[in-house]
Amino acid sequence: MVGSGGAVALLVNRSVSEYLTPAQTRADALGIILSAVLILTGLLWQNLQPQPANAVELIGENGFEIAPELSPTLQQELAWLSHTLLTTTPTKTVVIYYAGKTYLRRGILGANPQVQPGAILRRVLTQKKPVYLVNLNLYPGRVELDYLPANTQAAIVQPIGDQGVLVVGANAPRSYTRQEERWIAALADKLAVMLA
Repeated sequence: MVGSGGAVALLVNRSVSEYLTPAQTRADALGIILSAVLILTGLLWQNLQPQPANAVELIGENGFEIAPELSPTLQQELAWLSHTLLTTTPTKTVVIYYAGKTYLRRGILGANPQVQPGAILRRVLTQKKPVYLVNLNLYPGRVELDYLPANTQAAIVQPIGDQGVLVVGANAPRSYTRQEERWIAALADKLAVMLA
């Protein structure tokens, strides 16, 4: 805005001047360069600032379900871990599936209370590598994630050792940064130790 205004002011000044002196020519050249730099800085700044993803309101009830057969200490640890994910990352829903059982569901809950392992979950368990689904709307295999809210926009399926997964879902595509992915992986490693 300032760069464009300065360039217009220089052009108007140049057009109304009767006599051009060498000093005025040098000043106009310097002014045009400065205006161009300001305009380019503004354009670059716009490109560097990422546009926030379109967040949606997840369909489902806010809730907290934990397996009653777990020890009180383990229940407390799982509650802390899920609370940490919900408050320090874009996560809106957390599911912990371990040894064939759904241990925890917290946040916005999906329609299906039980995890039924599909291709994605089996792949994560087999390869012991996380899967980050950055935009679930573009992924046809999302139907197996029916334990997440139906309109979940992004999800990470993180292995917990070789017996379980930590699944987190967000309400906007491309929600998780590399740092948040590492944080989720670290929490899954902690879970693997606790649940082993």
